Amino acid sequence: MPDTAGADGGEGGADGGASADTGTDGGGVLSRLRHPEIERRLVHVSGALAPASYLLGVFTWRQLGLVLLGGSMLAAMLEAGRLSGRLDLSIYDRLTREYEQDNVAGYALYVVSVTLVVLLFEPRVAIPAVLALAIADPVSGLLGSGELRDVKQGYVLLATFGVATGLASFFVPPLAAVLGGLATALADGVKPVVSGYVLDDNLTIPPAAAVAMTLGLELAGRLPALG
Repeated sequence: MPDTAGADGGEGGADGGASADTGTDGGGVLSRLRHPEIERRLVHVSGALAPASYLLGVFTWRQLGLVLLGGSMLAAMLEAGRLSGRLDLSIYDRLTREYEQDNVAGYALYVVSVTLVVLLFEPRVAIPAVLALAIADPVSGLLGSGELRDVKQGYVLLATFGVATGLASFFVPPLAAVLGGLATALADGVKPVVSGYVLDDNLTIPPAAAVAMTLGLELAGRLPALG
């Protein structure tokens, strides 16, 4: 992001020198992993733990929904404290962007969006919808180098579509997977503005993908995925 590139770029030079001095101790790699953009992507990917916990039998689908609902309530309280100025945690400086200082942060929108999809859709639709946000979106962000654009570049949209469709193909038939991939690419690549507020893709990707896959299942003559 533009607001962090300058400072982080300067630190990168110092880290690069340290890496050369330390030889093979891995300091350079650790420094790169501590870059705010990489940290944000890693947090994004950690969202895949939600569907993984269900697939591995750690939680039932109902239990997972309740856990995520609790997480959404916690995120809401943290954001209320941050936006009111009553709560100032150092991690906010690393994981929130400049434009989020006076708006609800992406991490909270992420948790709420994932929660709604898990509560409203059955696993075969909700799981790939969550993975679209947890995996396809970070891939898009890395390819786009954190650029702020109204519409992302074509190759980035194509990569997002490919990753999301590939993930969905493990859970739903081809038509539903393709529609889910298209919805993910659209939600990720186009940033609509409503009353001066940019709709964050952390909020829009899971429901857009889930609705599109539900439509695909219905068009294929299968049972509705809502239930």
